[in-house]
This record gives sequence, C-alpha cells and structure tokens, in this order.
Amino acid sequence: MDFGTPQIIVLLVAAQRLAELGLAAHNTRRLLSQGGQEVGARHYPLIVLLHGGWLVALFVSVAAGTPVSWPLIGVFVALQAARLWVIATLGRFWTTRIITIPGAPLVRTGPYRWLRHPNYWIVSAEMAVLPLAFGAWTVALAGSVLNALVLRHRIRVEEATFKERR
Repeated sequence: MDFGTPQIIVLLVAAQRLAELGLAAHNTRRLLSQGGQEVGARHYPLIVLLHGGWLVALFVSVAAGTPVSWPLIGVFVALQAARLWVIATLGRFWTTRIITIPGAPLVRTGPYRWLRHPNYWIVSAEMAVLPLAFGAWTVALAGSVLNALVLRHRIRVEEATFKERR
C-alpha cells in the first residue's frame, strides 16, 4: 500500500488512541482495586470493534494522493483538545469502560458543567470530521450511524448506573 498524508494522519490518530487505551486500562485497574464495579461490559467489545474498524476503513479506503481539507483537520485537532480536556477533568476516573465506585461523587467540573456526556459528543464529531477531511463521506456516514447506535445503548447503561448519584 502506498502511504500518503491521509494514512499518516490515520496512523497518528491510531497511535493516540492506543496510548489512551493504555491510560484507560491503568485507570480501570486502579478503580477496580478501590472497589469499583464494571457495568455494561458486554457491549464494550462493540465499541472497540467500531473504533478500530473506523480507523482501518479510513486507512484502506482513502487513496494516498487524496487531497486533505486542512480546515477540517484543524477542526479535528480542536476536537482532540476538547477530548483531552475531558480526560484531564475526569483524571483518575477517566476510562473507556463504565466503572462505578458506590458513593463516589460524579464529576461536575470542566465540560461536565455544561454538557452531559461531553466525550461522546466529541467522539461523534470526530467520527464524521476526520473522514470528511479526506472526502470519505461513506466512512463518515457509516461510522456516525454505527456510533449513534452503540452510544444509544451505552448512554442508557451509564444513566441507569449513575442515576442515584445525580
């Protein structure tokens, strides 16, 4: 396969996501060791498959010489900054799984002051914006629809889990 700018960008995003998975795994282990309980583990593999499949689809479906919309890449970078704000706000509680520690207060600072589930809004935007930066509207559409279906279930699980702590 011929590597071009789109593939390099996708590889950088994949590397970032793998680093985040490492941080999430570390935080998950720590939360579980402190009495945390995982909820909704059955749907977690779907999330991993969706996000991994989205990156693979982008990598293989976009030709190496495809022009890149740098303004949309700028939007994607801004979304990354917003996601890092979410991760920093949640700190030791940030994970890619739903882990609850009974009695622990919910985070209500940072983006959580204004929006419920800010990370999901940001990731949803990312799944549309990055493919559109390469003109891959089918990947943007398929990724967005599948993500919406998975998030519909995940948000219901989270809301039920954290209901008594709101």
